[in-house]
Amino acid sequence: MQRSLMDRFIDGIEWIAAIFVGIVAADIFISVLLRKFFSASIPDSYDFGRLLLGILIFWGIAATSYRGTHITVDLLYSSSGPRAQRLMDVFATAVLLFVVTVQTYTLYDKVQQTRIDNVLTYDLNWPTWPFFAVAWIGDVSAVLLIAIRTYRLIFHPEDMERGHPHHSEAAES
Repeated sequence: MQRSLMDRFIDGIEWIAAIFVGIVAADIFISVLLRKFFSASIPDSYDFGRLLLGILIFWGIAATSYRGTHITVDLLYSSSGPRAQRLMDVFATAVLLFVVTVQTYTLYDKVQQTRIDNVLTYDLNWPTWPFFAVAWIGDVSAVLLIAIRTYRLIFHPEDMERGHPHHSEAAES
């Protein structure tokens, strides 16, 4: 079965989040190795680490929010019927969409202010606003994916298995 353009877009967002996990892990690993064995450090390693971690958090929000794999409490949910579960899913996703949209709006102000203030890294004096901008793009991606999730929960609930929004490939064969 051909995957839709939307599903490929969603997968792309998740791949970007995964790449940032790898970059953060590599930064930490290389920094520790250099300190331990060579008594050296990467210039601005601390700044890059914290900025990359911020990017990772916002792209991670995008990936986990769409899949519904973030931390949940299922006591009430698991004891409810399918209709109540669907209503809870739609309500929770709509609230999440609102919160992340407001967060995205305020984060844009932070990107702009960081750029205007010309905030630089300590050692290399690189501007930090591009890192904030990449994090903001991750937040915009989260809004898009949560909106897609909300739409699918309301209009195409059959496409949204709990924790796995589209049918597994094993079920299609």
